[in-house]
This record gives sequence, structure tokens and C-alpha cells, in this order.
Amino acid sequence: MLVKLTFCNFLLQNQKSFETPITLDSKVITKANHIKFLGLTIIDSMSWKTHIDAILPKPISASFSIRSVKPYVSFLTLKAVYYAYFHAIMSYGLIFWGQSPDSLKVFLLQKRVIRTMMGCGGHDSCRRLFVELGILTLPSQYIFCLLLFVVKNKKLFSSNKDLHSIDTRQQSNLHLPSAHLKKYQLGPYYMGIKLFNILPPFLKN
Repeated sequence: MLVKLTFCNFLLQNQKSFETPITLDSKVITKANHIKFLGLTIIDSMSWKTHIDAILPKPISASFSIRSVKPYVSFLTLKAVYYAYFHAIMSYGLIFWGQSPDSLKVFLLQKRVIRTMMGCGGHDSCRRLFVELGILTLPSQYIFCLLLFVVKNKKLFSSNKDLHSIDTRQQSNLHLPSAHLKKYQLGPYYMGIKLFNILPPFLKN
């Protein structure tokens, strides 16, 4: 079986790409503008538009399935179908692509599904519907997933009291590293720290 080897050269905006050929065992490794890793499509410009466009058919299909089974199942079953099909797709890898402007496409689909489940019109507000269903909106789910990432991986983070002994109000906060790149600031590590630090103390504990 022939295996095609490819590599992806990740670049920042306005950064020039290098054209140095890369070989392995005398075989040239082809340069690609995107790679797929653990179900996530990552492009060389580090944008998540390609990934979101790639997964859109799945929540669209889930939306159609929910609309099809709604007349024949109980509300609890319908909610279980939502979590099994739509929510599972929406939440996978969300800590990476949830801050992308293109995530709005998935959020609009989520609101369409919620309206279908509740039997509402296409222009009805979804704010009350999410509350009644006890379902998190995509932006709220993104925040929740980031906070879970921080809590489950506390060993990856340092607190301010680990770095200095000065008694300040922020001493129990996680240390926020200095960063100037917008890509890094929007990443799960940096955003996770920012969100965790604004939690009330009783939740942090």
C-alpha cells in the first residue's frame, strides 16, 4: 500500500513561506495547505474556517433527523437525540475552533434545531428556549469546555502564588503569560486562564 507523505507549513499573517524541499528515505514529502489530525482540519494559516465548513454537513444532517423524528417520539427522547447527534458534533474540539467567527454558522444551526424541538417559528427568540431546555448555547458550551480543560489539566498551569509570595488579590489566580500574538491569545491555554481567573472564588475552589 502506497502512503503519501505530506507536511503543512504553518504561517502567521503576512509571513512568507519557505520552499525548501523535505525528503524522507529519498522520497519527497509533499507540501499541503491543510492537514487532518484527530478529526480536526488544520490549515496553514491557522484559521478554523476550513474545519467548520467541513463539519457543517453533519449538524445539518442531525437537524434534519431531529425534525423527522419529532412527531413520533417523546420530548425526553428528542432531547436525547439532540445530545447524541447534534451536541456530540458541536462540542468535539470546540475549545480550538469555538472562538472563530465562522463558529456562528454552527450556532445558527443550533438555534434552528432548538426552535424545531420547541415547535417555534424561524424568527422566534431562542434565549428563553435554551433556558427551558437546560441546553447551553454554543458560546456558553465553548466557555464551559475551556473551563473543564483547565480544571482537568491544572498541572499544566501555574498560579501567581507559585511565582511570587506577594499577598495580592490575584494571588490565587492562574498566572497569565505575556503574549502579543493574537493567535496565541485566542488559543485554549491563554483563553482558559482568562476565563478561569474571572470565576468567583467559590467556583475556583
